[in-house]
Amino acid sequence: MSERLRIESFIGGAHIDGAGDVFTLINPADETEIASYREAGEALARDAHQAALKGGAVWRHMNASARGVILIEISRLVRRDLEILAQAEARVAGKPIRDCRGEVAKVADMFAYYAGWADKIEGRVIPVPTSHLNVVEREPLGTIVQMTPWNAPIFTAGWQIAPALAAGNAVILKPSEWTPVTSLMLAKLAQEAGLPDGALNIVVGGPRTGAALVNTPLCGKAVFIGSVGTGRKVAALAGSAGRPALLELGGKSANVIFADCDLARAVKAAQGAIFAAAGQSCTAGSRLLVERSIHDKVVAALVGAARQLRVGDPLDDATEVGPLHSLRQWDRISGMIARSKDQGATLAAGGDKPAGATPGYYLAPTILADAKPGMEIFDEEIFGPVLAVTPFDSEEEAISLANAGEFDLAGAVWSGQGTRAIRVARALRAGSVWVNGYRTLSVQSPFGGMRGSGFGRSSGYEVLLEYTQPKSIWIETDDHAPIAFGYDVLK
Repeated sequence: MSERLRIESFIGGAHIDGAGDVFTLINPADETEIASYREAGEALARDAHQAALKGGAVWRHMNASARGVILIEISRLVRRDLEILAQAEARVAGKPIRDCRGEVAKVADMFAYYAGWADKIEGRVIPVPTSHLNVVEREPLGTIVQMTPWNAPIFTAGWQIAPALAAGNAVILKPSEWTPVTSLMLAKLAQEAGLPDGALNIVVGGPRTGAALVNTPLCGKAVFIGSVGTGRKVAALAGSAGRPALLELGGKSANVIFADCDLARAVKAAQGAIFAAAGQSCTAGSRLLVERSIHDKVVAALVGAARQLRVGDPLDDATEVGPLHSLRQWDRISGMIARSKDQGATLAAGGDKPAGATPGYYLAPTILADAKPGMEIFDEEIFGPVLAVTPFDSEEEAISLANAGEFDLAGAVWSGQGTRAIRVARALRAGSVWVNGYRTLSVQSPFGGMRGSGFGRSSGYEVLLEYTQPKSIWIETDDHAPIAFGYDVLK
C-alpha cells in the first residue's frame, strides 16, 4: 500500500499536490510507513475556496430533487465500494475491519437519509399585522469548512458532508492530517455520482492549512470535530472572520449502573462502551459509576472479560480491539495510567502492551478501580481502552458524580425501575443519554454536546438548521398601501 498510495488535495474535481510541510502516515498495527505527502498550505486553501464558489453556485441552483438524486447515487456507490473503503480505513486508522465495514455502511445510510431531505427544506408564511405577505425561506450558508478527526475518518466525513450538501452548500473538508485517505476516496465517488466539480473539495494538511480555510470571509461556517483546545481555536478564528462555528468536542461519558438493572446486559454493554474502537471515541463510556452493593461483582466480571477480548491486527476479522492510532497516543495514555495509580487508583486489569503485541501501538484493555473526582483518570478524556470505575451509594450521588467535570456529550443509566431510569436520564447533563443501552446512534437523531463538549448538532433534522439560514421576504399586497415617509415628486 505504501508504494501505490498517493495523497493529494482534491480541488475543483482534480488532484493537486501541495507545497507545504511533509506528513508521513504510519500503520498503527505494525509501525510501517504507509505514505508521505505534502500538505496543501495557504495557496491551495485559497484555491479551494474559489473552486467552492464556482461549484457551489452550480450545486445551489440545481433543482432540489435533482440534488437528492445525486446524493442517493453517492449512497449507492459507497455501498458498492464498501469493502474497498473499509480495508483502507482499517489500514490507515487502525480500526478493526468489522467496525470499519459497519461505519462505511452507515455513511451510505447518511447520504440516503439526507437525499430525502434535499427537497423538503421548507419555509414559512408569517401572519404579520400588515398588508404584506411575509415569506421566510431557508437558504444555504455558502461554503462550509469542515474538519474531521483521525479516530473515525470516513464516518465523520459522511456525517458532515451529506447534510451540508443536502442543504445546498458547497463543502471544503480538511480531514485529519493523519487519516486523509478515505475522505479522498469518498470525494471521488461523489464526482462519479455526478456532483458538480468544486461542490466538494478535500484539502489535506495540518493546523496551518486549517487556519487558512477558516480565517476568511469566504468561509460560510466552520465545523470542527476533535479536541477541546483545537476546537476553541477554530471557533475563535471563525469568529474573527465574522463567521459561526459548530463544535463537536471531547467526552467523558458516565455509564451509571444501579443494582436493580439486568446486570449481565449492563456489564456486557459496559465492555463495548469503552473497549470498542480501542476506546478512541468521543462517546466512549470511560467512567463507570456502579452502585456500591454490586461494585466488587461488576469489577471482577469486567476484569475477566477484559482478559478475553481479542487484541490484534485490524485486518483480522476476529480482532475486537485494535491498536491506538499513534505512538504519541500510546505514550500519553500510558502516562495518564501511571499518574492515576500514583493518585490512588487501583490497576485491576491491563495497563501495558498485551503479550506479543510488538510492533504496533497496542494497549491491553485496562480497568482502574477506586477512581475519584480530582484524579486525571476521572476528570480528563483518555481516548483509549481505559475504564475508570467509581462506586456510589445513592441516586443523588450518582447524578452528582456523572455531572462532574466539563464534558457533556453523552451518558447512560441502567435501572429496572422505569421511573428512576427516566428521572436520572433527565438529570444527566449530556446531549445524548441511553437508558438500559449504550452508544446507539442514528443519522435521524440529533447528536452533539454542551459546554466543554461543544455546541450545535451534527445530525437529524436539526443539522439542516445548522447549515441553512432564514431569509425574511416582505411582499406588499396592497397597491395603495401608504408610504409613511417621503414626497410624491413623480405625480
